[in-house]
Amino acid sequence: MFMRELVVLGTASQAPTKTRNHNGYFLRWDEQGYLFDPGEGTQRQMQHAGLAASDITRICVTHLHGDHSLGVPGIVQRLSLDRVAHPVIAHYPASGKDYFHRLRYATAFHEVATLIEEPVDADGPIGGGLTAMRLDHTIEAYGYRLAEPDGHRMLPHKLREHGITGPAVSELIRDGRYGDVTIGQVSEPKPGQKLAFVMDTRLCDAVYALADRVDMLVIESTFLSAESALAREYGHLTAAQAAKVAAECGVRRLVLTHFSQRYRDLHAFEAEAREYFDGDLVVAHDLDRIPMPKRL
Repeated sequence: MFMRELVVLGTASQAPTKTRNHNGYFLRWDEQGYLFDPGEGTQRQMQHAGLAASDITRICVTHLHGDHSLGVPGIVQRLSLDRVAHPVIAHYPASGKDYFHRLRYATAFHEVATLIEEPVDADGPIGGGLTAMRLDHTIEAYGYRLAEPDGHRMLPHKLREHGITGPAVSELIRDGRYGDVTIGQVSEPKPGQKLAFVMDTRLCDAVYALADRVDMLVIESTFLSAESALAREYGHLTAAQAAKVAAECGVRRLVLTHFSQRYRDLHAFEAEAREYFDGDLVVAHDLDRIPMPKRL
């Protein structure tokens, strides 16, 4: 049975705390496993979460600051230690290629796994259902959007009206028509599920484009509004800004994460976000498992 869920491996920002590990997010999407922004300690957090290196099919790094990438050496070496048989694709900003290379080969190890680097250098599709868009941070950073193609939900009463049964249904779905009957006559649209992953950034057009009508938005909220000037100076969002984006973009489930070490109590993030977003809200904690919302 396929599963779609986000496993939160860490929710800290620049520095981990006693209760929050550096960044790390594993998205299980049917048979695929997307590891986003593996910060320091990600390999151990995966152990706590019951995840294996073999679950990873893609590594997606938003930018090459340490809290988003210092876990890369351990993950890369674990792929070989566990002899992961399938190739793993790694995405990261092309301007950080030298940094990624140094992380990949930070220490000596016997490399047997296949890691294929596919740096991102422009907005657009990058494979695996992913689209990348340039954010506004202090260094080059990209957000990611994962989208399942829209499909059709077959309507049994319409199929019966047109006398379509058995193998003819499969032919209709495959070819888009059966005889004179088109798929549009016997089905209704079934929107594909969508998720956006937005880390370190100021507000910009790309944030809204990535978040547009997604089922789940995983977004940084490093600061509260009282530190909004600091947030802008260092290229980050506040909880209020993240919540406003979710409300304006029609997001179904909002996941706030990437909290500054200055905050010990996260209840204020929920309270601030609730002023602007009345939908499904999760203030993430380490090792949370957050399912994708049910299909509409």
